[in-house]
Amino acid sequence: MKKTTLAYTGAAVLALAIAGCASLPSPAELDQQTAAVMKSSFHSEGIAKLDRLDQDLGQAACSSDKAPSEDVAKRVMAEAVASVKWPAGGQYIGDWRRGEKLAQNGRGMTWREKTTDPSANGGSCYNCHQISKEEISYGTIGPSLYNYGKNRGVRDVTAATSQPIVEYTWAKIYNSKSYNACSNMPRFGHAKLLNDQQIADVMALLLDPGSPVNQ
Repeated sequence: MKKTTLAYTGAAVLALAIAGCASLPSPAELDQQTAAVMKSSFHSEGIAKLDRLDQDLGQAACSSDKAPSEDVAKRVMAEAVASVKWPAGGQYIGDWRRGEKLAQNGRGMTWREKTTDPSANGGSCYNCHQISKEEISYGTIGPSLYNYGKNRGVRDVTAATSQPIVEYTWAKIYNSKSYNACSNMPRFGHAKLLNDQQIADVMALLLDPGSPVNQ
């Protein structure tokens, strides 16, 4: 009697489990549900609007628990490179002193800010990178940038624009997905977090032989 009861109970549990699996939402439905939860959990405040929750191809492709396919990753990087705005007149290099201030400034783009103008923002570089040997507290999400220009053979900043590393660095800062589809680095130019002059100043910090980065 007990065995018969257990058999019926087991069969009922199995049937419920199968029915439950059959009714699970599809990945697309889960994405829609997640988006709905996100939008219901946030509201516009100051300069922070709900459009910040909208994802482009790169963000959507890299929000999954699985890496994007090779074809999708290539498309993300190609679109990122195409989005890069190169500096007017080829002025890639600014002032490393201003770049140093930007690297240590984490202000900008919060709902409390009064403007979305990039000139009010910092780069917050030290949150993810080591920049100079004097810095004792820095993030490790990104690689160390200490001796960035020196290790790449930049000896004269006035002639730096003729070196491939300059265009690479500009593109990486402007839209980090240019060379890594799922890069965690902010897309400073693409997202209008920094303007061209500010990017040029950060470029100087990284490449100028006189900056603390290359000492």
